[in-house]
Amino acid sequence: MVQGFEGMRGKSAIVTGGATLIGAGVVRALHQAGVKVMVADINAEAGQALADALGEGARFRRTDITDDADVEACVAEAAERHGGVHYLVNLACSYLDDGIASPRADWLASLNVNLVSAVMVLKAVRPHFQRAGGGAVVNFTSISSGVAQTGRWLYPVGKAAMVQLTRSMAMDLAGEGVRVNSVSPGWTWSAIMDQLTGGDRAKTDRVAAPFHLLRRVGDPAEVANVVLFLCSDLASFVTGADYACDGGYSAMGPESYTPAIPQLMS
Repeated sequence: MVQGFEGMRGKSAIVTGGATLIGAGVVRALHQAGVKVMVADINAEAGQALADALGEGARFRRTDITDDADVEACVAEAAERHGGVHYLVNLACSYLDDGIASPRADWLASLNVNLVSAVMVLKAVRPHFQRAGGGAVVNFTSISSGVAQTGRWLYPVGKAAMVQLTRSMAMDLAGEGVRVNSVSPGWTWSAIMDQLTGGDRAKTDRVAAPFHLLRRVGDPAEVANVVLFLCSDLASFVTGADYACDGGYSAMGPESYTPAIPQLMS
């Protein structure tokens, strides 16, 4: 049991994208707090391995969040097996993005995963929140939602829309006792970084250092701690907010660590 989160024990959560590195960190944090977790992901091998490793209170269901029938079945199983649904973490995402070269089909596919499907999962969960007298939703946004990034259009646009969607969800569900917030991670050790660097965490930290105040990428567990807080009663007066968990990325301007004034004087 994680101290300060005792009220979460015995409750139920669904984590989409729960088989990813960051998703698994969120699943582990919730499970450690005594929450029964449904891991919803298209990666059956990784998802089942995670559920097996955690044991009692963790289940995996292969779920394509772009398929409404799949979503409904996942939510129904979570509610039946775990006695309802109290928390939803919309973490699953697509990195499909070729900037201006992206065809219409890619735009629609990206937004379907990164934005629309979060709504569909919430719609399926909502009746269970109503039965429980409330709930908490944490959407995953990104530092990409607030800055321009060379060659990337689809992913940042979807994440920016998710920030606004979080506010809209929070507004309309507040009367039902449902809090909705989002988390915007900075560079975090994740499957995509593992893949791009061949597992070289030190290289990832070196590349990220100039634009993170803490001079490194984050750990999945560090992001998971923010999610855990937002789900918990410790955040009972927090809704409609976007929490940066970015090592200071969003606080740092384009001048970075290199002092600009001395360069003018040299």
